[in-house]
Amino acid sequence: MNRTLRIVAACAVGGFLALPASAELSAREIMEAVDARDDGDKSSRELEMVLIDKRGNQRVRKLQSYGRDVGEDDQSIMFFLSPADVEDTGFLTYDYDEPERDDDQWLYLPALSRTKRIASSDKSGSFMGSDFTYADMTDRPTDHYDYTLMRETEVEGHKAWQIQAVPTTDREKDETGYTKAIVFVRQDNFVVVRAVYWVKKGKRLKYFDVKQLEQIDGIWVPTEMHMSTRKGESTLHKTVLYSRDVKFNQPLDEELFTVRQLEKGP
Repeated sequence: MNRTLRIVAACAVGGFLALPASAELSAREIMEAVDARDDGDKSSRELEMVLIDKRGNQRVRKLQSYGRDVGEDDQSIMFFLSPADVEDTGFLTYDYDEPERDDDQWLYLPALSRTKRIASSDKSGSFMGSDFTYADMTDRPTDHYDYTLMRETEVEGHKAWQIQAVPTTDREKDETGYTKAIVFVRQDNFVVVRAVYWVKKGKRLKYFDVKQLEQIDGIWVPTEMHMSTRKGESTLHKTVLYSRDVKFNQPLDEELFTVRQLEKGP
């Protein structure tokens, strides 16, 4: 899932920007470097999504995902392969670089033989029962946030910046469903490896962690990500997402990233 779970996906390496010494970087410069990182092109990967309820019951979903760059924009498509109740469900995203342009997303529901366009007002909703939202599937415009560098710290033995990100518009808060985030960016590769999100409704927090990070063809790829939803001391739900068989520069036809293919299946 190409930059998948883009909040998630803030997870490949930067390196395109002419950056000053790291000690001189502002919070915004760090987040711009995160946004500018190379996340690969023409990718394919297998995904396993594990949904865990508060009683510990698990549901496992298998997916196949593809992604590609179109200029400064990104397109991705994923197909649910199993279990039977979600088989052939598909999800297509056009993630536009232009900050003021709404991203396009479509969800194909085979039981209804219907493709649903995801409205902006619905993007803060749960994606297929997971702890990720539709908005999490796209990059968020850096222009729509105020960033504050809180401190330098360590995450799993790696130096990291701790940054607070606050949406500057009600539209951004409504679309993401988050009123604030604190993210942890590794200093050696500009990967967001941990984050806490304040959910607008329900007095809940979401905790994101990259548990496994691998370098594949020179690109940092999170291959195990956790997102949990908590209220107070209780964990309400948790999603674990594994990426396997990640490949870049695959011969992907542009027709793969269309509503027609979404409805046809992989």
